[in-house]
Amino acid sequence: MSEASTPVQKEEDLELDDDDLEIIRKEKVNGRDFIKLTEEKLERHGMKMGPASRLADFAKECKERKKRSFSSYKTLKDLKEVLAKYGIDGNGIGAIRQLPQKTYTLEDNDEELIQCVKEIKRRLGNMGTLLADSNEAMRCEYISAILHASLYIVKRITEKEITLAPQLEVVGEENTGRVDYAVKALEELICITEGRLYQVVMGFAQNLVQCESALQINKKRKADTAFGEDFDYIYGIVTTATDCIRFTESALKEGSEEEKELFRNVKRVIEVVVGLLKDRVDVDKEPAMKKQRVQEYFEKK
Repeated sequence: MSEASTPVQKEEDLELDDDDLEIIRKEKVNGRDFIKLTEEKLERHGMKMGPASRLADFAKECKERKKRSFSSYKTLKDLKEVLAKYGIDGNGIGAIRQLPQKTYTLEDNDEELIQCVKEIKRRLGNMGTLLADSNEAMRCEYISAILHASLYIVKRITEKEITLAPQLEVVGEENTGRVDYAVKALEELICITEGRLYQVVMGFAQNLVQCESALQINKKRKADTAFGEDFDYIYGIVTTATDCIRFTESALKEGSEEEKELFRNVKRVIEVVVGLLKDRVDVDKEPAMKKQRVQEYFEKK
């Protein structure tokens, strides 16, 4: 009996008879072959439509189970392997050559910026200072406030419809799992954000495979883009929430230096996030220039 037919026999709801199993044995289908089975292939070898359909669905489910979860990327070795996949020799984020950062300048009286700072202060008043050992859910409260404000600003300046999807399930060709936040322009994924309690470096390994899977989803959803599949791109953000901003109760005091510092740092972070999202949402405005920028990046590697 072949390696593949044993688990098939144990799946009672497949309702396969001896003739169906004989086809699997006769064709010497092993585990690697099994996950590639399609209904058409099975029918071509004499299997009836009913069992062929059930078996093809089961093979697809088995293939999905073999995908590696995003959360399993936890070590420096994992990060080094992910970087090596993209031709980067190293085991730290410093090995990744950066593209020039896109920022969008905000005025201090920007309505969404002011509202965001108010919301952050409201959460500080309710939850207290964000400490080094504060849990991930608490950190995400502040990440969420900044992302929502950023999206409103991008929608205002681009007049494009974009949405924020927390805990979105992303299923790529090799990896799968839920991402903390995904930003979507209609159905196209344009940014994946990963909130971390600590070990930001490990978060980069997860974020890289999350972005790769998101691009694979985009490719399936649209046959043609202004960029072309070779130059399509997506932004990834990894943050602990406190890497750029200090969320302390002392910022609740009106006119204090801590309050001014909170405002400056929130503004600076939102300008970066808005700049990235605006760049990606407006990809169809300057496709040739953006394609050239990405092409130059790879040529300099």
